[in-house]
Amino acid sequence: MLILLALAELTAFGLFWFDKAQARDHGWRVRESTLLLVSLFGGLGAWLGQHLLRHKTRKEPFRTLLGVVIVVHLIGVAAVLWWLLQAAG
Repeated sequence: MLILLALAELTAFGLFWFDKAQARDHGWRVRESTLLLVSLFGGLGAWLGQHLLRHKTRKEPFRTLLGVVIVVHLIGVAAVLWWLLQAAG
């Protein structure tokens, strides 16, 4: 389970990195809806990608939507961890 979460986090960060590189080179861009969907599963990676790479930090409403998606992600991770702890005990 933790391996899947780590892969989702890395994927989200990588997608933000790719989109930032494409923005600099005026290349093919990743849709914002795709970034948000991937962020639902890899919220921490998305947050790190946004802040470390300084990507889409001023673009509204994306910035606000990403914050909401990350909160939903964290609630989901907490719920799964709670469920796993309840099942183990």
